[in-house]
Amino acid sequence: MDVRARRTLSAAAGALILAVTGCATPDSRLDAARQHLSGRGPITYVQASDTAGAATKQIIETWNLRHPDQRVTLRQFSDVDELHDNLVHHFKAEDADYDVLGADIVTIAEYAAHRWLQPFKGDYTFDTSPLLEQTVTTARYQGTLYAAPFMTDAGLLYYRKDLVPRPPRTWQELLKYCEIARERRMGCYAGQFAKYEGLTVNVAEAVAAAGGSFVKADGTTPSADTPAVRKGLSLLVDAYRAGDIPQEAITYQEEDSRQAFEAGKLLFLRNWSYVYPLAESDGGSVVKGKFGVATLPGVDGPGRTVIGGQDNAVNVYSQHKATARDFLVYLQSPDVQRKLLIEQGQPPVVKSLYHDKSLLDDPALGYLGALERSIATAAERPVTPFYPAVTQAISENAYAAIKGEEPVDKVLEDIQAAILAATSEQ
Repeated sequence: MDVRARRTLSAAAGALILAVTGCATPDSRLDAARQHLSGRGPITYVQASDTAGAATKQIIETWNLRHPDQRVTLRQFSDVDELHDNLVHHFKAEDADYDVLGADIVTIAEYAAHRWLQPFKGDYTFDTSPLLEQTVTTARYQGTLYAAPFMTDAGLLYYRKDLVPRPPRTWQELLKYCEIARERRMGCYAGQFAKYEGLTVNVAEAVAAAGGSFVKADGTTPSADTPAVRKGLSLLVDAYRAGDIPQEAITYQEEDSRQAFEAGKLLFLRNWSYVYPLAESDGGSVVKGKFGVATLPGVDGPGRTVIGGQDNAVNVYSQHKATARDFLVYLQSPDVQRKLLIEQGQPPVVKSLYHDKSLLDDPALGYLGALERSIATAAERPVTPFYPAVTQAISENAYAAIKGEEPVDKVLEDIQAAILAATSEQ
């Protein structure tokens, strides 16, 4: 899987579920949130290694040259699973060693529910107005801002513009185009349907397109066994049964599906923004100059993607919180975000960059317009402190439904029961 694809997905599905009994904030965490707000000095920034390329390291070096007394040390972990487990260990020990953490957006609710993150409120905050609103939403938990958006991404529809007259706006319109695929002995549509986090994303997008969600806004009440969720999941189940989603797509992760599209085996592909420059530049790509990119199709109109990305947060036990906040704001600056986009392929969180002519004219960034439109209406994966259990319930049961091993109604009952069991743990 490409690193830019990995960064959008949480690998926390196998992590231990942390009971939220302690969310009735212990005194030590209340005290910690009030302390060191003006503290300055060296800080440590931790993130998964597959999210920090050469450009990130250069940006940190620039900060260090400008702030010799407030240097940033980057510490990396092999993947988001290892990062998550290490952070939890440090949080439980009330350890101040890590000041700034780069977190997959789906983990913000868990960390915030335990009051392990410094809230951004009162004098200790930053201006979110230059940022895409949907990215700011990912950084909030129960109305409070707990993190700073750093990188974003969204699902896009790649389509063969040499074979279809225009990108489909609805799912039914896409299915009508499948006749073109059959005539050319191609697969019609694929996303990421293997039994892993990517399947949760694809299913959540189909469900959002039908107006449903797996968990209610409180983060603990399941809403899986509903007509809207049934309709959304059935879109994928029926398409696979009919052959409009090819049989081999049940094994696809990001890279498998990208390679199939580049090889000319698919008419339509749902994938992340990183695919665009690769499909235009890879030596083996047969679709160079032959594909376009659009927002995902919906039920009665444009669909809704699931937003991905990383937010940065401040450890509530940090002793240098003023430096930590300034560093987060620096990472959101247009110059930094531009560098990360151009050199590292990292979609920005700053609104103005999506209207920068020099970027829009760059052939490698031809997806920016569609990406901004996708992010503007994006849904989130279930926002819950119990995300690992929730995503496991969705991916395992949805996989069985798509393969035809279990009926949709039974699958939704099982997802509902699994989420209820997870969110009821004490």
